[in-house]
Amino acid sequence: MSAPRRFEYDLVCIGSGPAGQRAAVQAAKLGKRVAVIERRNLFGGVCIETGTIPSKTFREAVKSYVRVQQSSAAFGFRLPKRPSAEMLLQRVSGVVHGEADTVVEQLQRNDVELIQGAASFVDEHTLKVQGPTGERIVTTSNTLIAVGTRPANPDGVETDGEVILTSDHVPRLDRLPRTLAVVGSGVIGVEYASMFAALGVKVTLIDKRERPLEFLDREISDELVHRMRANHVTFLGGEAVEEIAVLEGTPKRGGILLESGKCIVADAILFSVGRQAATDTLGLENIDLKPDKRGRISVGEHYQTDVPGVFAAGDVIGYPALAATSSEQGRLAACRMFGLPAPPMAEHYPVGIYAIPEVSMVGATEEELTREKVPYETGVARFGEIARGQILGDDSGFFKMIFHRHERTLLGIHCIGTGATELVHVGQAVLALGGGLDYFVDNVFNYPTLAECYKVAAFNALNKIQTAEAFDRLKSGKERRKEPRIDAA
Repeated sequence: MSAPRRFEYDLVCIGSGPAGQRAAVQAAKLGKRVAVIERRNLFGGVCIETGTIPSKTFREAVKSYVRVQQSSAAFGFRLPKRPSAEMLLQRVSGVVHGEADTVVEQLQRNDVELIQGAASFVDEHTLKVQGPTGERIVTTSNTLIAVGTRPANPDGVETDGEVILTSDHVPRLDRLPRTLAVVGSGVIGVEYASMFAALGVKVTLIDKRERPLEFLDREISDELVHRMRANHVTFLGGEAVEEIAVLEGTPKRGGILLESGKCIVADAILFSVGRQAATDTLGLENIDLKPDKRGRISVGEHYQTDVPGVFAAGDVIGYPALAATSSEQGRLAACRMFGLPAPPMAEHYPVGIYAIPEVSMVGATEEELTREKVPYETGVARFGEIARGQILGDDSGFFKMIFHRHERTLLGIHCIGTGATELVHVGQAVLALGGGLDYFVDNVFNYPTLAECYKVAAFNALNKIQTAEAFDRLKSGKERRKEPRIDAA
């Protein structure tokens, strides 16, 4: 009888983004031999180099510039409406490298080996890594595929980082365009459209869907569209793109021909229509693992692929493709591959959209509850009636909670405005713990804070529910009076 095969590692994570990083640390905490392979120049994956961290840092730079611009006007002088790209992006590089250093330090502190290079499968337990110093063969008992995604490219034209852009190009722009056409009104498209519009760039947002971010509560998405239109964003919904081209001239400009016959010309075109999983160089055919047409990998409830010992987590497996959920998926995958009991990922995770203004939600929307015929009532609060909103100068923020009309349990939280992505976590905790209206009515929140929205919205919902209950009692009484009288024999 042959001895069991000895592998160099218990786990190798291909990709050092949130999923790979968290899985590696979790496995190391369990005493496992772990390595992380990263093909990019910086550890931290797409999240740190071209995605979440640079885009959110860029957003903060935009907001800071707008604040300073508005403050300077109050003292009789004005900054230029549009700053230089260098001015906005100088902080992005510092934050990106700082976060990458933090990832490296955390992995090394947990004795995770860092391997630079491009990995591909030789078989289900063997990886070939092509690195800066040559080729290396790595053997592992388990592999986690956590390579993330990259922007999909437009058909028929090459992206050049100057006229035809994807989100990867924005943190490296040499100049800000005067006009920008954004193709795709998903999260990334809306975020960047709102940021450039805040700088005075004339933005046109194009999508074949009638409205952006259709998964949001309708009232919230309508408010976001209203706020972006106030910043002179033009929305072209229900419009499909037929062709994108670079128009010759000095300087070059981008042209978009729509199927309706309209033609849009702009200094730059940001193509933001979906993302492609970065699995094409992994040699998946060598382990008989077949991704879908977008390169995504299908997994079971324990993040196990169809190949024993090969797992996948993060954006590479598709929805919800958030940095926060990817991180938790990586941790759970590591727990389960080594037999550690772990519950499924929590059902109620928040969604944050870092547009200007920012949007966040957790739980059900009104549209979902209406389709499912769930009786509900809403409670709303507007930042203009909240002291903290006045202090922050945000009088247009909007906050909404949805409660079950009879059980009074919390069903959803939806917010647009300053701090929305932070504010939503209070409601997330109550939702996860099965709480409801009574918690918000009975408890005290710091004043003045945006958390006061919970109190105001709760009383608003309570008033509506009590009115509905009075109507129900009236209706019930009328029905009883209509019942036929039965005389005793």
